[in-house]
Order: sequence, then structure tokens, then C-alpha cells
Amino acid sequence: MSRMRRLLPFLAWPRPDAVLLRGEAMAGLTVGLMVIPQGVAYAALAGMPLVTGIYASLLPALIAVLFSASPRLSVGPTALTCLLVGASLTGLAEPGSAQWIALAVWLALLSGLLQIVLGFARFGWLLNLVNSPVLMAFTQAAAVLIIASQLPALLGFTDWDALPQLQVHWPALAFGVVSFALLVLARRWRPGFPTVLAVVVGSAAVSAATGFEARGGAVIGSLPQGLPALYLPEWPGWRTLGQLVLPTLVITLVSFLETASSAKVDSGQRGQRWDRDQDLIGQGLAKLASGFSGAFPTSSSFSRSALNLYAGARTGWATVFSVAVVVVTLLLFVPMLHHVPLAVLAAIVLVAVMGLIKPRAFLHLWKISRVEAVTAGVTFAVTVLAAPRLYWGVLAGVLMALSHFLFMRLHPRIIEVGLHPDGSLRDRHLWKLPPLAPDLYALRMDAALDFATANGFERAITEHVATHPGTRHVMLVAHPINWIDATGVEAFGRVREQLDDRRIEFHLVGIKLPVENVLRMAGHLEDNPRLHMYRTEAEGLRAMTALAEEAAAAAQAEPT
Repeated sequence: MSRMRRLLPFLAWPRPDAVLLRGEAMAGLTVGLMVIPQGVAYAALAGMPLVTGIYASLLPALIAVLFSASPRLSVGPTALTCLLVGASLTGLAEPGSAQWIALAVWLALLSGLLQIVLGFARFGWLLNLVNSPVLMAFTQAAAVLIIASQLPALLGFTDWDALPQLQVHWPALAFGVVSFALLVLARRWRPGFPTVLAVVVGSAAVSAATGFEARGGAVIGSLPQGLPALYLPEWPGWRTLGQLVLPTLVITLVSFLETASSAKVDSGQRGQRWDRDQDLIGQGLAKLASGFSGAFPTSSSFSRSALNLYAGARTGWATVFSVAVVVVTLLLFVPMLHHVPLAVLAAIVLVAVMGLIKPRAFLHLWKISRVEAVTAGVTFAVTVLAAPRLYWGVLAGVLMALSHFLFMRLHPRIIEVGLHPDGSLRDRHLWKLPPLAPDLYALRMDAALDFATANGFERAITEHVATHPGTRHVMLVAHPINWIDATGVEAFGRVREQLDDRRIEFHLVGIKLPVENVLRMAGHLEDNPRLHMYRTEAEGLRAMTALAEEAAAAAQAEPT
């Protein structure tokens, strides 16, 4: 049964009662009223027909909540994923055309299949390839691009080229600015109130009453009413499909990182471990459902998920109710959206992404790690400059982060240790400590002994012995070494042979059992009068103290 509940997480939902359903219904109503105008606005950002934003909020949300491990997340259109869709398809088709829609559906299907495969293969750990600074910088750069793309509609002109001629549509400017102000104020003072819906309904009423569309104002227009039909895209050809591979990888990665930010909060509140592999499967199935609905890739919305939790959602039943709200809207209330000005949709998008702009994050990162701050800065710059090919920003950041990681692995921290007054072993040269014993070289390597570090380990001992011919003892504090591979075993063996040839005694302190077993099987820990092993640092320090006392006694016994 546990396996069935892992594959079908909805089986673990609590049995509904009147009290539970009442609370879930209120939370679902709150999120459902928010997702409809947001979905329409985000569809415009993706270059898709506006009704597909509602389609992406319907079946994908239901599939995701049934098969994901995080049942309180709100799945549907998100600003970042929609921006990636629009940017990825630029140059391949005309926005809103049949070919554009087909390619967006292929992005949803490909990224969905990829997530499902990764989930079943238990490859959720691949998320670790993107570190926090890269994701932070990419998200902020994407937010800047989203704002830049929405400002023309918000300020009442057709595009940026019309700005120098001041070709402004003043009623649209009024709708955009007023809507933006109301949404910002409401977010601060009444975060739980369905302000987005209120602004949409109010703007539609004012627009219809004042004849905004007749005076040249851009509005949503007529949307098809009713539930989405099954959409089966035509085969785009191998060449076009190849052009979608890189965008698919980036959309898959970024959308699931969006999910991770919400899922970790949800799992923490429930006191459970986050099952990222099951969420990969659930989110992948949601993308497939979105594609077959004729929509674009979906993701988890952090803002709507936070609103879901704020509204008191306890289970996935809240999402079921929010889907019901979307269904009723599609069947009955879609005509009400006809007169909503596009400037209002731009205001909705701007308010949603404003919170992603955090310049202080770069300053904070600079204080923590200048290398990572530079990586974040380059990621931000490349993302903005490479637009609409945003994936180059992610790739640049990931490559820089992995290069830094590889550099650090190839240059392990190897220090000579001495006894600090507090009783711990620390960097002898940094703290200006005396050696543990005469003619002793005591070192510690804070890394695994593998192909990346073996050369540094061997070089440290070899160079010290060569430059200090009086060395009679070498002590390796080995407890930080928790892994060893074949290259490390060979390097260890060469060091042992070199020390034996010079008749230098080797002291091994705190070696971990897995590493010890490998070295014993390789024959490098056989009994030898010049090999000494100590389980703890305390044993090793006592032995070194004895060596120091013997050296002092020998020095006193020598004739003057």
C-alpha cells in the first residue's frame, strides 16, 4: 500500500468532512479567483491566445495535485515560465499563430516527458547543478525583461519605438497606472483580498461604460467559451525539434526550481521530507495535460501557493475547488473578460514580478562570496543581453559555477597542523603554532582522496620531505577523508613507498572505516614497524607528545 500511495499520492488525502471541505472551499475560491486573470495575463506574455492561460489553469492543476507529493501547491501559468516560452519561440513562428501554438505545445510535451523520466529514474538530485546565486540572478534578469516587455502596454503606447513620438493612448495609460496602484496598495494592506479579480471586473465595467474599445483602446476581446478540446500538435520535423531541445532543458530546470521554492515551504510546514522525485512526476504529468489542452508549459506559482497556504488550505481538496471555479468561469463568465483593457493585464504581470527584483541580494552575496557574486553578475548580464535567448544566461551561470566547483576540488585545502591552546588541531602557520614534535610533518587534507585531489596530496608530502631532509615522522589527520577512489589509492601507495624508502615513520590518525577497508584490500595498510594507526586525534596527540618528550630527553642526554 505504501508503494501505491507513493505512486498515487492522492490516496493519502484525509477523508473529507464538512469542516475540512468548508475550509478547503474558501482557500480554493480565493486561489481560483486569482488564477483566472493571472492566467490570461501570463498567456499574453507567452505570445499565446489569451484563453490558453485559463486552459493551463484547469486540467494541469488537477493532474498535478493528484500525482504530486506537495498537494497544496498552485500549478498553472507562471510569469517566468511564460517568458521562457515566448523567448524560446521568437524567430521560429509568429506569436499567436497556429505554428506558434503548436511549438508551445511541443515545449510542454517535451519538458513534461523529461520531468516524468527524471522522476521515475530518481534523478531529482540534478537540481543541485544550479546553485542559488545563479537562480537568483537569472530570476531577477528575467523579471527585468518581463517588466520591460509590459511597460509599453501599461503606459499606453504600442511599443518602445512609439515612445519618442509620444504616441500615448491616454485612457489606456490611466487604466494601467490606476490598476497598478490599486494592486500594489492591496498587496500591502489586504493580501488575502481577491484584488486582482476586483480590478479586472471593475476595469471591464468602466471600459464598457466609457467605450474604451471604440476609442482605440486595446482589450482582451472575445474568448472562446467552454472547456478545452483535445489538442494533438503536428509533427514539427527533426530540425525544428532540435531547436526546441535547449529551451526544453531550461524550461524544465527553471520551472522545477520554481516548484522547489514552494514545495520546501509546504513540506516544512507539514513536517515532512520533500519528495522531489514524485513532484517531478506530478509536474511532468501536468505539463502533458497542458500540452494536450492546447496550452503551454505550466509550473508551480510561488505567489498563488503562498496565497493557498495563507487562505488555510490543508490538503489537495483546495485545488479541486479552485479548478471548479475555473470550470464555472469557462462555462459561464468568459464573456465578462471581453472589455478588460490589456493595460490592466500588464499591471497584473508587473505587480506579480516586482517582488523578484532584489538588488540587495547581489550586495549580500558579495559579502559572502565574491566569486559567486561575480558568477551571479555574469548570469544577470548574459541573460539580459542575450534576450530573447534567455537560456544562455542559465548556461553561463551553470558553467561558471561548475568551473569554480571543479577548481576548488582540484585545489584541496591541505594544511600543516599544530596544537592550538584550546586543544584543537589548527593551521600551524596561520596561528603561528609550534610543531607537534621535532622532525614531524603533521598535515590534514579537508577533502576526499580521489582523482581530483590525489596529485595535491602526494605533492604536499613529497615537496615537504624533499625540502626538509631532517623529517623523520609524517602524520596524516585523515578523518576529513570520507571517500577514496583508485587514483587516491595509487597516490597513497606511492607516498607509503617513498616514506619507507627514506625510513620515515608514517602516522595515520582517525581514518574512516570505508577508506581503511579500501586501503587494506589494496595492501597499503599491512603491518609495518614504520606504520602507526590511531583511532582518534587524542591518541595521535598522546603519541606525538611522547615523541616530543623522547626527543627532549635525547637532547638532554647528549654530551655538551
